[in-house]
Amino acid sequence: MVSFNTVEKPSFKAMLHTFDKQYELPGRKYFSKTDIPNLFNEVRSNITKELGDVEYLAMTTDMWSSCNMMPYMSVTAHYINKEWTLQSKCLQTCFMPESHTADNLEEALREAINDWKLQEKQIACITTDNGANIVAAIRQLKWPWLSCFGHNLNLAINNSLAQQRASTDRAFRVCRAVNTAFSHSWRRELQKAQVEMKLPEHSLITDCATRWGSKQQMVERILEQEQAIKRVFAQDKSRRPLPQLTWQDMTVLESVNNTLKPVADFTDILSGENYVTVSSLLPMLAHLEGVLEESGDDSKLTADLKRVILEQMEGRYGDDTIQRMMRKATLLDPRYRGEHMKPPELHSTKSEIMEETVREIDLSLPRPTPGPSHAGEDVDEPDAGVATVPKKKKWSLGSLLAKRTATAAAAKLTDEQKVESEMTIYLQEMAIDGEEDPLTWWKTNEKRFPFMARLARKYLCICATSTPSERVFSTVGSVVTPIRSLLKPDKVNMLVFLARNIEI
Repeated sequence: MVSFNTVEKPSFKAMLHTFDKQYELPGRKYFSKTDIPNLFNEVRSNITKELGDVEYLAMTTDMWSSCNMMPYMSVTAHYINKEWTLQSKCLQTCFMPESHTADNLEEALREAINDWKLQEKQIACITTDNGANIVAAIRQLKWPWLSCFGHNLNLAINNSLAQQRASTDRAFRVCRAVNTAFSHSWRRELQKAQVEMKLPEHSLITDCATRWGSKQQMVERILEQEQAIKRVFAQDKSRRPLPQLTWQDMTVLESVNNTLKPVADFTDILSGENYVTVSSLLPMLAHLEGVLEESGDDSKLTADLKRVILEQMEGRYGDDTIQRMMRKATLLDPRYRGEHMKPPELHSTKSEIMEETVREIDLSLPRPTPGPSHAGEDVDEPDAGVATVPKKKKWSLGSLLAKRTATAAAAKLTDEQKVESEMTIYLQEMAIDGEEDPLTWWKTNEKRFPFMARLARKYLCICATSTPSERVFSTVGSVVTPIRSLLKPDKVNMLVFLARNIEI
């Protein structure tokens, strides 16, 4: 992202002059004080109208400090619109100079929803990391809360490695020393060795404490390039001390990689914001349990690492409220329905969904409009663009009486019976393919299951990770740069808001 004063630079003006000699470019103050605020207000107005039609939404939030140590908090809303498309909108990137206590964070979040004229009852869930202050703030707000899957997995891996530090510390130190030893000239030597030995021409990777999976990537790359590294070291004539990868180090690295590689393969699967993720948490945890199941071929180090990671993950999702929310989302996802739940869990989840649906009907929320068919029937839709002339249908006496009887019977059904009928038919149907979009299925079948569709919109918009709000700070990082470090917080909010929400 370029700064406002770019429009006043001679080179930029010369470029525009080449395109159109008669065009007079406004100065930076026009863009800063008029154009950007006007565009901000326009986009904000459009999002406000869209949020006005939303019955439920989920949220993610995260904290970040800019290059000039200015603290910001991002708030992102996630919801399923009328067309059954999952939407993510950055609501704000607010300046947080106050101490990040639970009380201050609670106030900031409450101000955010009030600023957008949202009601707390609309919030299906908020997903955050495990910071004690933000967790306490959510508890004070009494909002439904979900712990970020990515953070949980990263913490579980780091904690398992920390418990095995005596066994792994030296091997990791050697990996980092190997990375440091490769200067620019040595990188050329490494590439030459890779070509000669027919190894992948990959660069070495250094782990980063804040980047998920980077430790496993560092280890895997060292294992991949072991022979090329040793060849480059063997050809060194400078006689400087070089890190030595012993066979004991390699054994440790192999054990670590055997544990972390299968886990790292699906670390980012639940980090998306344009597709449903929360309903895959239970299946993912079940898959994780299978991946981390001890094998007879495991070394003691591998077995210990697996055990601790699994214990940590089970502990972070053991809360009953979180378990019930995950089960509801899984059941409402047509890819899973009743799978990944034990019979008692499935029974209680069915009951909870039906009770919640009936409660919402009793609260006089807008009732779903019944479609032309009832649950269980297929709906034939005419081809788009083809004009059809409705024919007057001839009714026999029998069919007229049957239709009247069916209508009368349906009218006598209580709300509880209608919801139970939907649930029964829904669970009797086959689950759709795992690669299909559950929202596309709901768009097609909303009229068949109008009551359950409401809860599907509520639960399937929840994010399994807080990554969407973390991505906001990638945008902030390109806005607040060393040469733009004096930008005022309100301008930062405007620019990030537009960068995240304008559809190009």
